[in-house]
Amino acid sequence: MRYLEIDNGQQRVSEVALGCMGMSDLYSGRNDAESIATIHAALNAGINYLDTADMYGPHTNEVLIGNAIRDRRDDVFIATKFGIVRDPDDPQKRGINGRPEYVHSACNASLKRIGVDTIDLYYLHRVDLTVPIEETVGAMKELVEAGKVRYLGLSEASVETIQRANQVHSITAVQSEYSLWSQDTEEDGILNFCKDLGILFVAYSPLGRGFLTGKLKSFDDFELDDYRRHSPRFQGENFQKNLEVVKKIEQIGNEKGVTPAQLALAWVRAKGPHIVPLFGTKKVRYLEENLKSLEIELSTEDLLRMEEVAPPTAFSGGRYVAELMKLVNA
Repeated sequence: MRYLEIDNGQQRVSEVALGCMGMSDLYSGRNDAESIATIHAALNAGINYLDTADMYGPHTNEVLIGNAIRDRRDDVFIATKFGIVRDPDDPQKRGINGRPEYVHSACNASLKRIGVDTIDLYYLHRVDLTVPIEETVGAMKELVEAGKVRYLGLSEASVETIQRANQVHSITAVQSEYSLWSQDTEEDGILNFCKDLGILFVAYSPLGRGFLTGKLKSFDDFELDDYRRHSPRFQGENFQKNLEVVKKIEQIGNEKGVTPAQLALAWVRAKGPHIVPLFGTKKVRYLEENLKSLEIELSTEDLLRMEEVAPPTAFSGGRYVAELMKLVNA
């Protein structure tokens, strides 16, 4: 496992991160014991970056993480997020809260649920357009000054928002969706902007919510409580069109003797030394499969071929339903 240095070498984070959302929410087949075993396997493999959020569960994922790392706090770089508020009457609906007073109450609640004194990396999960980013990040800065948080991050934020936030307090990481499946942040200039400023770019859903694994063959593969049943890219004709693209990626993988998931993760890593793929799994066998992607080095020709079969316009359908896309600070 290689590590990236942040804070002038004061902190190292693993070159890949484990996303824990699906262990508690939005995907089917949840099992806390199996999830904790997966977290421990990740730590044993050298992954120190665990990613959660207060909205996952909601709240229960932070508790799960706390239970998993209780005796291994020094081995873990904990990232959690605040700002998305779930509607208890409709799990598909979301609200955003970036008000300064909420920043403080949300952090205190997360600290208690995880059972730690300090959160290593605290993200604003989505930008609240009703509150100046300077006010939200100003309150987050107060958390750093109080010793409750070490580093600050933003999720799904535009270049302009990152610039303004960074003037209030240094932004250590920006998290956005990025993969062959979703290349928006590259087109929007966020990847290069983060590289130029020395900001860690954390690419969530590097496997396209599982689609790039090649294991999904039909909409009927999803259980009734799987949120992908509501995602545009998994609907009707979109599913079938996207499946054809994945088959082409799978063919390249077959020629190289790797799975499409491993190939997709290697592609993300190859796009920049400041990029950390954040993959989610709750099973040890998939964790082990994904970790083998670290052994893959892609040539310029490999990258060009992959991008020919999966250009930014290759996949059909929006990455979120229209209501949730409104929460993305593009």
